[in-house]
Amino acid sequence: MTWKRGSGPRAYHHGNLKEALVRAALELIAQKGPAGFTFAEAARWAGVSPAAPYRHFRDRDELMSDVARRGFDLFEAALRRAWDEGRPDAATAFDRLGKTYLEFARKEPAYYSAMFEAGISLETNPEFCDAGDRAFNVLRGATEALVATMPARQRPPVMMMALHIWALSHGIASLFGRGDAASRKLPMSAEELLEAGVLLYLRGLGLPPQPKP
Repeated sequence: MTWKRGSGPRAYHHGNLKEALVRAALELIAQKGPAGFTFAEAARWAGVSPAAPYRHFRDRDELMSDVARRGFDLFEAALRRAWDEGRPDAATAFDRLGKTYLEFARKEPAYYSAMFEAGISLETNPEFCDAGDRAFNVLRGATEALVATMPARQRPPVMMMALHIWALSHGIASLFGRGDAASRKLPMSAEELLEAGVLLYLRGLGLPPQPKP
């Protein structure tokens, strides 16, 4: 697949049309947001006729669902690499996991928008739903390993804790850690903010302090 160089819409010459449409959607999301363009505009950006996308996607919603699913697949892979089965210890790996969450939101803002801001129906998009669940399950598994280090009688429900950590991570990523105009100036980095927030949360649950390496 080759494209004409330039700042405007890309001209599709040959190769995989489906991939060209996905890339066009990502570029338009980056410029206009997940709701800021039409199916025909995606086709025009890819350099094909308005009818061409229907060879691969039923409508714009299906295109967005495919983009978001791909984003969750990349997200899951990044989180799994960061968690690295909890090595060298659960606390260190958990901190690494949080930083990777923010890094993905910063480096892949178009995917991140498609994943969380496109209003995709979970009921009608099982593949998208499954991909999101797989990514969340990395966080849930990491949370379970962290909970296991706590005294048995003080352990909180794993799902509740995973959802709390996810909400904190997602909130910081969306408000302060994005690589787009939503970013806000802080006296600390988004990573430092997340680390402090998670630390306070874990201390409130009674997690014993972890020695610094």
